[in-house]
Amino acid sequence: MPKRILQGVVVSDKQDKTVVVSVERQVMHPVYKKFIKKSKKYHAHDENNQFKVGDVVRIEESAPISKTKCWTVLVDNA
Repeated sequence: MPKRILQGVVVSDKQDKTVVVSVERQVMHPVYKKFIKKSKKYHAHDENNQFKVGDVVRIEESAPISKTKCWTVLVDNA
């Protein structure tokens, strides 16, 4: 299976080699048929501590690195 890639905003960079990324998605409400924004936070591995709060990043699924980390931050060279 291909690895999932998500895009979100860094909300915390206080930990060493870890950033917390908030990913938003839109879901339709089952009764009111209105789109609702839902967000979820992911802990992602940032090897060089190069991403700061407010950066828009892409994260990719990986093997578990710690108890809560199973995502890595993709570094785009574009």
